Amino acid sequence: MTNEQKPKQKIGFTIIKNDPTDGHKGFGIGSLSLENVSPVIVDIEEGEARIEIGAMHARSDTERGVKFTTNREDSEGGKPYWLVWVTIDFKEEGPYYAGVTACEMVINKEKRRGYKLLADHVNRMDKSMKRQILVDFMDDKSKKILADFLSSHNKEMWDRSEPKLHIDLGVESPKL
Repeated sequence: MTNEQKPKQKIGFTIIKNDPTDGHKGFGIGSLSLENVSPVIVDIEEGEARIEIGAMHARSDTERGVKFTTNREDSEGGKPYWLVWVTIDFKEEGPYYAGVTACEMVINKEKRRGYKLLADHVNRMDKSMKRQILVDFMDDKSKKILADFLSSHNKEMWDRSEPKLHIDLGVESPKL
């Protein structure tokens, strides 16, 4: 059989709940667990944020029916959004927002076209999982929407989060 006749192999993530090595030494070792990562869509024009689990696979309600390109002109006249990857971790005191990273997205529902950089979305999800906070480049309105959402979603997790998250979202001034 030549290379041209071989079917293409599909490569995908194995998503496993909890500790993949818990109790056995076989399948799942080294697999990526996405259990504590949630995608939050910030709708800037509507002034709201919502969890859309479908965004984990680029299939959120917001993204459905839209062909994405890396060319901003394709989605001209569309609505701006932020896809924010939120990772929750645990301290002695309890859970907190450990990684929060934002990615830009523009969607023109009429044209059924959208703009996003998929590689950027994947890299930002990875950075969130590595407990990084990357939100300081968001516009002020979006920062407020996200801060209000995170604090109202779970006040205790918000309060336990790193000061950097509060500072970068403009809720707190940096301590000099």
